[in-house]
Amino acid sequence: MKVLLIGSGGREHALAWKLAQSPRLSKLFASPGNPGIAAHAELVDIAPDNIVGFAREENIGLVVIGPEQPLVDGLADALRAYGILVFGPSAAAARLEGSKGFTKDLCRRAGIPTAEYDRFRDAAAAKAALPRFGLPVVIKADGLAAGKGVVIPTTSAEAEAAIDEMFGGQFGTAGAELVIEEFMTGEEASFFALTDGSTIVPFGSAQDHKRVGDGDTGPNTGGMGAYSPASILTPEIQTQVMDRIIRPTVDTMAADGTPYSGVLYAGLMLTDDGPKLIEYNCRFGDPETQVLMTRFNDDLVTLLADVAEGRLGEIAPPVMADRAALTIVMAADNYPGPPVKGGRIGGIDLAERDGARVFQAGTAMVEGQLVAAGGRVLAVTATGDTVADAQSRAYAAVARIDFPTGFCRHDIGWREVEREAGRVA
Repeated sequence: MKVLLIGSGGREHALAWKLAQSPRLSKLFASPGNPGIAAHAELVDIAPDNIVGFAREENIGLVVIGPEQPLVDGLADALRAYGILVFGPSAAAARLEGSKGFTKDLCRRAGIPTAEYDRFRDAAAAKAALPRFGLPVVIKADGLAAGKGVVIPTTSAEAEAAIDEMFGGQFGTAGAELVIEEFMTGEEASFFALTDGSTIVPFGSAQDHKRVGDGDTGPNTGGMGAYSPASILTPEIQTQVMDRIIRPTVDTMAADGTPYSGVLYAGLMLTDDGPKLIEYNCRFGDPETQVLMTRFNDDLVTLLADVAEGRLGEIAPPVMADRAALTIVMAADNYPGPPVKGGRIGGIDLAERDGARVFQAGTAMVEGQLVAAGGRVLAVTATGDTVADAQSRAYAAVARIDFPTGFCRHDIGWREVEREAGRVA
């Protein structure tokens, strides 16, 4: 089977690495890809409006869409209109990520536990509502904002400033509408499920690290590292998540005539009242995909094709390896601000010599030299019998990479390491 992978980040490198291991794969294309993906796929630079044409011309058997924007824009619909098999939800179903207000309204209708909220289209009404939410408060741009459209002010002045900035165009059209939510207290975790619109199967858990600095300090980022599995998502809690959050979502989408097919990535808050939904993503996470793919030992092409064909209920559920996986993001200096680009990168072969895997994200080849070309540049990933073991192996690999204009956090996985050592409940 020929497969076309859409995307260019660390998530797509991890997917390409796993897709390339499938015995069913005859050829893998990636658009636009990156230098790391080029080791597994033929890179093709396809204009968005020509992806369908390319898939038809090359007799592509499966298209795997990595990022959220093409899904929200309707790429999966365009491919399906020509009978091309695609892994990823329709534009209507991708509203679960494309509009936070849409998802909150669905939760209210379906009785899915989530934070109390309201939606606003003008600054005056949003500011007037702030007192009933208390402080801190969560303010979100409704649309896609590249993972940066969430602010958690701790004072009224900060909250009003955030409202003005969002409505003033800080996040472009994504901020034309806002969602204000109550602040939830608890520990965050990520849960992944695959669904073909009716059957649902779990696909692992993870915890990531959003803050840029050690000790969870500094501004939020797209993610500075992650590990899997997340032991705090016990089998009992995972059952609650499936029964109270994932299943009602899939059933409601189907009943509304917009069935969801693909991966459903639930960001959760584990509160004293049980797990609550923070938000949904309609694609695999980054950097969570790096640890999930490292733990998934089966045929990814077959699994994703079965989802796309609506055959999920006919196959054995996917099983993750018992080993833990941990990934450390190496970012370009000044990230999450404007990153320092062009920095030379070396030592990847050395980093991978003991079984670690370096997934590339914001990289480019310039005159034969690998350089930084984005904010999050590398995801250095290792496995181990425990998270502490995986952490040790991953940081040993980081130490072998020569990236003078890059940095990373030095405490990825700290919560789980503490739990494994019995220092926290």
